[in-house]
Amino acid sequence: MDAITSSRMAAIDANCEYLGIKGLQLMENAGAAVANAVKKRFKSAKIIIIAGRGNNGGDAFVAARHLGSYDTKVLLIGQKENIRTEEAKHNWNALEKTRIPLIQVTDSTAFDSSMIKNADIIIDGIFGTGIKGEINQPESTAIDIINGSDAFVVSVDIPSGFDPDGGGKAVNADLTITFHKMKAGMQDARKYTGEIEVADIGIPEEAEFFVGPGDIKPFLKRSIVSHKGDAGRVLVIGGGAYSGAPALCAFAALRAGADIVTVAAPESVSDIIASFSPDIIVRPLSGDRLTEDDVPLLSGLIEKHDVVVMGMGLGTSDETLATVKKIVPLCRKAVIDADALQPFLLPLFHKNIILTPHAGEMKRISGSDVPEGEEKVDFTRNFADEHDVTVLLKGAVDIISDGMEVRANRTGNAGMTVGGTGDVLAGLTGALFAKHNAFEAAGAAAFINGAAGDMAFLESGYGLLATDVINHIPQVMKA
Repeated sequence: MDAITSSRMAAIDANCEYLGIKGLQLMENAGAAVANAVKKRFKSAKIIIIAGRGNNGGDAFVAARHLGSYDTKVLLIGQKENIRTEEAKHNWNALEKTRIPLIQVTDSTAFDSSMIKNADIIIDGIFGTGIKGEINQPESTAIDIINGSDAFVVSVDIPSGFDPDGGGKAVNADLTITFHKMKAGMQDARKYTGEIEVADIGIPEEAEFFVGPGDIKPFLKRSIVSHKGDAGRVLVIGGGAYSGAPALCAFAALRAGADIVTVAAPESVSDIIASFSPDIIVRPLSGDRLTEDDVPLLSGLIEKHDVVVMGMGLGTSDETLATVKKIVPLCRKAVIDADALQPFLLPLFHKNIILTPHAGEMKRISGSDVPEGEEKVDFTRNFADEHDVTVLLKGAVDIISDGMEVRANRTGNAGMTVGGTGDVLAGLTGALFAKHNAFEAAGAAAFINGAAGDMAFLESGYGLLATDVINHIPQVMKA
């Protein structure tokens, strides 16, 4: 069975909320699944539920309510005022209206060892996924007490303290009821998990397949001790035939959070691009079009930037395309768009390249018409797998694949057929790719671009401009 990381599970939870599936619903289903697993195995029992103050504890509170016909008690580690999520608070408040005894444990000496010793079943709901490092008190003592008991131990989602990367202490469960999918590392950790049951808690396929707000959360974090450049340096190579395209790309990269964006453009358009804003650094190249004479300068610039975004407004003269062929092997990371999407580049592709074609450009580089429906998904995945790249295939529904995984994006609207929105997407993608992996960056960029376009459409309808999309990027990325 495929396993899922804690960060991916958190993204799926957030995407469920976006689809209208409330965390309270998922918590109810999760807690009921734990209770049903107990009921299948025991007709009567003394049950002690040891719960933390997060959503894992909230799942355990629900399980307690469903196990009210048993001799059930709940130990909350900490004070009820410190329960961290609204969903968990809701279910604690519901428990307070039942006859189930509720005990708040505020330090490691406050555990009633005799009560725990006499339990037939202990339900471990202390920590959920994502716990790292040393376990503090009184949680550490709680884990010791659980592991020292003779009770049948049931862990909620994962054994508390379990770290798939190793280290630290964790509950040794007899049974783990994990939700939605197996969690990473659990298959090889039976010492901690015991028997594993995967419970369906009502997460739809759409929460995984379609990118959503959960997928952009990793891109919203930044250290308070960051310095200039730490959030990404993007080099845009474009222009010559056009001047607006590379400028739109650069502005989008800045609005997406890149610290430094440099546009390398032929001298014929460099002054025009520089006149748009002082926020863009412009490096003039030689002549009217990109040529092989520019490669030495570009090579030095590529070394100083995290990612190259290339193709917007370059034109398709023979010399320009021959130069593109020389530049691609110099790039550690690259987003290739527009005029640079050429079939002769296929042998040069690698896993740190993202392609952002529309259907016509995809036909040009693949030699095949892009199919519709489910076949489009397979087509994109197969192309990405064959050429070891990540593809963001633009359309009414964008398809994103790195050859292993496939995601789709359905934000965006028909008003975004206006020129320049593809350049915006390329810049967005480059900014996110600067410090993250290709597949995650492409998916998040597709969602942000479309969501910003949807906001622009609410204001301007079919009169929206690519610059309107750029202006709404920060609003999407505040979510």
